Amino acid sequence: DTPVIATPKDEFQPVYSPDGEKIAYLEERNVLKVYNLKTQKTVTVIPYGVNYSYSDGDQYYTWSPDSKWILANSGEGTFQRSEIDLIRADGTGGRVDLTQSGFDNETPKWAMDGKAMMWQTSREGMKNPSRGSQSDVYIMFFDKKAFDQFNLSKEDLEIQKAEKKDTASVTPEPVTPDAKTKKRKGKNPKPEVKSNQEKNVLQFDLNDLDSRTKRLTINSSLLSDYILSKDGETLYYLAKYEGGYNLWTTDTRTHDTKILAPLNSPSGGSLAIDTAGKVLFVLAGGKISSIDISKGTATPLPIRADFNWDPAGEREYIFEHAWKQVTKKLFDPKLQGVDWNYYHDFYRQFLPYINNDHDFRDLLSEMLGELDVSHTGAYYRPHPDNPDETASLGMLYNDTLGGNGVQVEEVITGGPMDNGKTKVRKGDILEKIDGIQITGNFDWAKLLNHQAGVYTRLSFLNPGTGKSWDEVIKPIPAGEERGLMYKRWVHTMQAMTDSFSHGQIGYIHVQAMNDPSFRTVINKVLGKNWDKKALIVDTRFNGGGWLHDDLAAFLSGKLYLKFAPQGQVVPGGGSMNRWTKPSCVLMSQSNYSDAFIFPYVYKELGIGKLIGMPVPGTGTAVWWETQIDQDIIFGIPMIATQGIGQDHFTENHELEPDIKVPDPYNRILNGKDPQLEAAVKEMLKEIGE
Repeated sequence: DTPVIATPKDEFQPVYSPDGEKIAYLEERNVLKVYNLKTQKTVTVIPYGVNYSYSDGDQYYTWSPDSKWILANSGEGTFQRSEIDLIRADGTGGRVDLTQSGFDNETPKWAMDGKAMMWQTSREGMKNPSRGSQSDVYIMFFDKKAFDQFNLSKEDLEIQKAEKKDTASVTPEPVTPDAKTKKRKGKNPKPEVKSNQEKNVLQFDLNDLDSRTKRLTINSSLLSDYILSKDGETLYYLAKYEGGYNLWTTDTRTHDTKILAPLNSPSGGSLAIDTAGKVLFVLAGGKISSIDISKGTATPLPIRADFNWDPAGEREYIFEHAWKQVTKKLFDPKLQGVDWNYYHDFYRQFLPYINNDHDFRDLLSEMLGELDVSHTGAYYRPHPDNPDETASLGMLYNDTLGGNGVQVEEVITGGPMDNGKTKVRKGDILEKIDGIQITGNFDWAKLLNHQAGVYTRLSFLNPGTGKSWDEVIKPIPAGEERGLMYKRWVHTMQAMTDSFSHGQIGYIHVQAMNDPSFRTVINKVLGKNWDKKALIVDTRFNGGGWLHDDLAAFLSGKLYLKFAPQGQVVPGGGSMNRWTKPSCVLMSQSNYSDAFIFPYVYKELGIGKLIGMPVPGTGTAVWWETQIDQDIIFGIPMIATQGIGQDHFTENHELEPDIKVPDPYNRILNGKDPQLEAAVKEMLKEIGE
C-alpha cells in the first residue's frame, strides 16, 4: 500500500468527497484540511485556533453532495461554543456560522440533495447543570422552494400531486409545418443543455435562515444519531427517553412518532441506510443489527474476527502512544519543563520485564507522574467473570472484643436491618450466617460473598438475657452501604451545625460537582434551610466534576424585590431561586479538580469566606483515554484554568483559606470537627449573633 498523506504530523479521520476526488482530514486534531487526489495539493479549510479537540474523534465534518462544500462543527475559537460552519472545500471564502446559537449544535448532515442541513441542538432540551443535555433534530433550508415543499401538509401534498398529474395528462397542441420551419430558421433556438455536474452545483440562500428552520423531533431526548429518508418524509433516530436506546421514527408532515424497533440498548451508536431506503443498519451497545423499515424487525449481524495476540507488543504500542499523546495534548506545551525524552528512555527499559497489566499500569503511572500534574496516571480495570462481591448487612460492629461472633454497635439507618420487625439492638451478638458459626479464626466476610439481594438467615444472641433468635434479610451491595454511611455523616454534620448555632445556621454538603449533587443543594438549601440566617457549604472530600459556575451563581443571589400576595409582604423575594444570605465554604486538602475551581471562583467573586485547609491546585480538565487493551486507561489533563489578571495557570498553586483551621484526626475520631465549629462561629459573627 502507498500512503496518500504521510507527514511527521498526526493525520487521521479521512472522509472522501462524493466525487471521489478529494479527502477531508484532520491535522494535529484541530486543523481541517482537504487533499486533492488529482493535483496532489492540500488546502486548509479550518485553520488552527478555531477548534480545540478534547478527545480524539470529537471533531465532525461532512461533504456536500456536489463535493464543493463542507459542514463542520466549530468552537469559533473558544472553549465553550458549539456551532456549525459552512465552508468552501477549496479553502476560499472563509467560514459561515449557520447556527449562531448559545446552545450546543452538533453533527450536521446534508439533507434534501444538499438544499438543507440537519443537526442536533440542545436548545429545547432539559439541561444537566453539570454536563450534557437532551437534544433535538432540527432542519435548516438553503432553498426557499424546497422549504415551501417540505412545509406542505399531507392534504396539500396530495392536491399538488393531483394537479401535476392533471397537467401531465393534457394533450399538447399539434405542431404545424410552418412552426417547424420557424424553429429551423432560429426563431425559437434550442436551449443550451447543461451537464449533470453543472445541474447539481449547489446554490445557497443564506438570508433569513431562522425563518427556514424547523424542529423535526417532537420531544427532546438523549439523542444518539439520526437519518432523514431521501424524500424527506421520515426521520429515523436513536433516542433514549427511559430505559435503553430505541430506534424511533417521525413522520415529518404529520409529526406522528413511534418506536420502529425496540432495541433497549444500554448505549447509543450510529445509523446508516441502504441506497434503496428500505433497510437501516444500527450500531448500538457494541452490536450491529439490520432493521427492515417496513416491518420494524431487527436482525442481528454477528461478527467474528480472529487475530494473533502479542501482549508484549500491545504494551509496547500503548507505552509509545501514551508518551506521544502527552506531547500532543498536555495543557502545557512545555510539558512543565520536564525532559520527556529522557523519561521515555528511562521507563522504556523496564518494558521487557513486564508480563502483566498490573505492573504495566504502575509503569505508566510512574512515567506520567514525572510531569507533576493532576488528572493523570493509569488505571487497570479488569473485567473478570464472576468476581468476588461481598455484600453488606447494614450494621456497624465492635471489632475489639474477639472470640466467637461479632457485637453489633449500630444498625445503619436505611439499611436492610433497619426495618419494623427486627429485634436487634446495640450490644447484641451476630453469631451465625446461614447456620455457619462466626469464629475468630477466619474472615467471616466470605459468608456474604454473592449474597446481595439473596435471602440470608442471621442468628443473634442477646448476651444480657441469653435469648437467641433468627432474622432473615436481603443483604445489600457494599456500594449501597457506603451511600448510607455518607448520609449518616451528613446527618451528623447537620446536627452539629444546629447544636452549635442553636438552629440559626444552615448546612449543606456538596458530594460531587455534578447534577445529582446540585439538585440536592437546591432541594435542601431552598427547602430545609430556607429560613436559616446563613449557610455553610461543605465541599470537603469532593472529587470534582463540572459544577463551579452553576454553584457559584446559586450562592451569589441578591435580594432585589419583595412580594406581597393579597397585600401581605411575605418573607423572601427575588432572587427566588438563589441563596441571598451570607454563606461560607468549608474546604480541605481532600478537595480535587472542580472542587478546587469552585472555592477559587467563590473567593474571586467575593461571595464569602473560605474556611479550612489549603486546597492543592488541581484545576484542570482531563481526557481519560481507553486503550486497545480496554482494561488499561490513562489520563491527560487537557485544559488548564487561569485566574483573571494572573500570568500562570492554577495548576500546582494552592488555594489558601481565609480562615485556616486544621482537622486533627484524633479529634475527628472523638466526634469533633474543628473546621465546622470555626465555620459556625464565623457565620454567627457575620449575622451579628
